Amino acid sequence: MSKRVLITGADGFIGKNLYWNLKNAGYEEIDCFTRNSTDEDLDEYTSRCDFVYHLAGVNRPKDESEFMEGNANLTRKLIEKLEAHKRYVPVLLSSSTQAGLDNPYGASKRAAEQEVFVYGKEYDVPVYVYRLPNVFGKWSRPNYNSVVATFCHNIARDLPIQINNADTELHLAYIDDVVEQFIRCMEKNIRLGDGEFVIFPPHRIYDVKLGEIARLIKSFKETRKTIEAPDMKDCFAKKLYSTYLSYLPEDKFSYPLEMHEDNRGSFTEFLRTPDRGQVSVNISHPGITKGQHWHNSKNEKFLVVKGKGLIQFRKMGSDEIIDYHVSGEKLEVVDIPTGYTHNIINEGDEDMVTIMWANEAFDPEHPDTFREEV
Repeated sequence: MSKRVLITGADGFIGKNLYWNLKNAGYEEIDCFTRNSTDEDLDEYTSRCDFVYHLAGVNRPKDESEFMEGNANLTRKLIEKLEAHKRYVPVLLSSSTQAGLDNPYGASKRAAEQEVFVYGKEYDVPVYVYRLPNVFGKWSRPNYNSVVATFCHNIARDLPIQINNADTELHLAYIDDVVEQFIRCMEKNIRLGDGEFVIFPPHRIYDVKLGEIARLIKSFKETRKTIEAPDMKDCFAKKLYSTYLSYLPEDKFSYPLEMHEDNRGSFTEFLRTPDRGQVSVNISHPGITKGQHWHNSKNEKFLVVKGKGLIQFRKMGSDEIIDYHVSGEKLEVVDIPTGYTHNIINEGDEDMVTIMWANEAFDPEHPDTFREEV
């Protein structure tokens, strides 16, 4: 990419995600202004940038006076340096919905917004001011200003969480959606009217109660015991689950499964879903035959990924045996139709590993499995 990008606040939550996604998109010339950078750094970066993502700001200072210094005054300094270098380039400002509130933080964000709007009008360059809701996702700092990050971090470590009112509703945006919007602004060169805010897509904002967020994250933790996958049809739950996993302790990425072992090998359930069945791993020792049963409604798919074997079928009431030879050297799925008794035989001299999917999770009260040799 030919554009040179400046990111202020590049070591923050949004900045870090933006930086790596710009890299993924092919942008190589990215200057990062952080809390450790100097005025000289900012001067150098503004002298050569083609687009500015202004994400730096203060939201939890020791003294309220720092709000204005870290938000409005820093924005003014940034614009003055652009003006000094005659780099009248587009600027995107990450503001907050709190800019509409009458408090010191809100006032400082409004002042920063006005600095950007005035700059855009004076030099006739595109500016993009986002009043973002609460943003959640990977790399957000827990126990700081994101309740989602705090809940994910603490629940993953069996630490307590505090909920004052479970019915408090949060308005949330997912970090990947935010970054996608930010990059789109730069690449599409969108022009807005003077003083016009960029409206974050309403369908990408999730209105969720605090108690429901806590319940979902706790349910994610329990899936290691139940081996149940979260409901991926729920867009918010899907994004929250991805967020939760990013807060796992680094020595707790793995977890054991219950292996059912005997002299034939082992059978291990890997994943259950409420409406898409379950996946299991079957290991058969050389010469071993497994199966020898049939189902009324339950259906399965077998995929041998190591070793070689024979899957046999016989339709109930028939004497004809149907053979399917399978091998880990040629991956192919074999459907196990209802009404056919079937088995799987390890014909090799090593353990045979088979991935098995069933259309429903095993229910010992209704197994729908009937013994019958092929």
